[in-house]
Amino acid sequence: MATQKRKSDCPINFALEIFGDKWTFLIVRDLMFKGKHYYGEFLQMEEKIATNILADRLVLLEDTGIVTRTIDEAHNSKKIYKLSQKGIDLLPVLTEVILWSAKYDKLSAVDKKFISQVKKDREGLFAKITESLK
Repeated sequence: MATQKRKSDCPINFALEIFGDKWTFLIVRDLMFKGKHYYGEFLQMEEKIATNILADRLVLLEDTGIVTRTIDEAHNSKKIYKLSQKGIDLLPVLTEVILWSAKYDKLSAVDKKFISQVKKDREGLFAKITESLK
């Protein structure tokens, strides 16, 4: 993100410069909650991301330090995408978005078990998810 001029130093603007479109957060969602790590897996998301947008957002997430990319040793042509610690630190943010959506969207496909776990033991759940992402 160092190559792009910021519009302001507002903390909300900082986040919006990275997450200002739905695709970036959906990629983070898939990395965090759906266990996706490969380019082709992201293309299978139900929201149907276009290949050019996916490639662009993965570069953005990597450039901003939210995602790391490594080569898959078993398949040299494949790249593995994972959340960095900076990306994992978005867990509380995404959780709050899920809780908000569950409250206000009657058609939400929210996982009721997840909501129950958050309400019962947020810190324990966060520790478990964080460990699974490392």
